[in-house]
Amino acid sequence: MRRPVLTRHEFERRRQQLADLQRYVAEQEQSFHLLHASLQAFVDRYIALLGPLYLELDALESQLHAASLYLAEALRRNGLEAPLPTPPRATALPQVPRLPESAPLPRQPEGGGVVEIEPPSLKQLYRRAAMRLHPDLAPNEAQRRQREQAMMDANKAYAEGNRFLLEKLLLEAGEDPLKVTGSNGDAVLEWLRRSELAVQGRLRVVQAHLISLQAHPMHQLMQAIEGAEGRGLAPFEIMQSRLRTQISQRRQELYIGQRLQPESDLAVAFLTQRVERLGASAC
Repeated sequence: MRRPVLTRHEFERRRQQLADLQRYVAEQEQSFHLLHASLQAFVDRYIALLGPLYLELDALESQLHAASLYLAEALRRNGLEAPLPTPPRATALPQVPRLPESAPLPRQPEGGGVVEIEPPSLKQLYRRAAMRLHPDLAPNEAQRRQREQAMMDANKAYAEGNRFLLEKLLLEAGEDPLKVTGSNGDAVLEWLRRSELAVQGRLRVVQAHLISLQAHPMHQLMQAIEGAEGRGLAPFEIMQSRLRTQISQRRQELYIGQRLQPESDLAVAFLTQRVERLGASAC
């Protein structure tokens, strides 16, 4: 079998490059985690200050919708055309996306690097194939037939002096490459290739999540609020004041809506106003 072109020097060079790339990925992960922690602390503060107000506002909107449905159905029973507002949507509290866990790298071949020993003779390969592929070791009839065919191929390869085929049969059967070819170069090359692809893939995932976190609406809001607070302003207090104003308005709407008579023009005007604010339902 053709020996892989991988010297110890080339292996060390590529392994060092892999280690450098892993360190860079770790730095990018650390950048993500630092930003995530900062943003999560801001979101926790945002929810603590504004969450109860949003919940109260959502509850009032739900009660208003129930009152609106009652009026619309009563008006329609009385033969009047009544617009029906769309159901209100609950306020979604912000969430900070997390970085998915990384998958472990492939297991490095035994030896820790490129190992070269004297390859076994053709006769040694054949004896190893006979032990590895013997039909009597098959656990079922289907595998027994496969082993019989493999042994026929091994017998033919030995008779023809076909070392390549004997090596191929043994490697496909799971034999240690070092014991078959005298080198683990193929396994090391494959380990390097798969490890490099895995680390490069992880880097793409981390960088994509970092960019997404930097573009997150809450990150932009955090920067704006921290900038305003740095100038001595109180943006959260302003936001709380606006929400309390909306809550007061919804309470007044609810008080009116629950007391309107379904045959009055005021009921139609009330529903029309709700539709203008929320949109009309398809029902």
